[in-house]
Amino acid sequence: MSRPVNKEELIAFAEHGFNELLDFINELPENIKSKTYKNNELNDRDKTIADVICHLHEWHLMRENWYKEGMSGKKPALSYSLRTLPIINHAIWEKYKGTELRDAITMFKKSHKAIMVLIEKHNDEELFSKKKYEFTGSTTLGAYFYFNTADHYRWALKTIQPLKKPAK
Repeated sequence: MSRPVNKEELIAFAEHGFNELLDFINELPENIKSKTYKNNELNDRDKTIADVICHLHEWHLMRENWYKEGMSGKKPALSYSLRTLPIINHAIWEKYKGTELRDAITMFKKSHKAIMVLIEKHNDEELFSKKKYEFTGSTTLGAYFYFNTADHYRWALKTIQPLKKPAK
């Protein structure tokens, strides 16, 4: 999938990924949805499907706070590198471990909606012009929203899909 180049595509990609992920989860048998995976079947951090969904939710919250700080003229606190990303992601896992899938999905739906409201506030120029906002650096605001929605949802789907192995 290519990256979006306008607001309409950004919204469509985000909603498509959101719906595809939730539809896939909804179609899983209960024993797969509720299982705790101990042998890195998901990845080396997440142990349940709820962990994956909570990860997305928390990144929505962090992006929303980053956005609000940046739009108010402050330098956003959200700062990470490839070196610190595993630490941040592990802290997210610790914060939400034990969350039931239905609760994770409820939180995820709410935070997804909040991100979509932020996207809706902007036009194509605001979303896709480089260096439009000081806090986005040389990356566009739309790219940040894309990475936090459609791209991240695709990661989650690819993480969960192997759990639904064809019957032998």
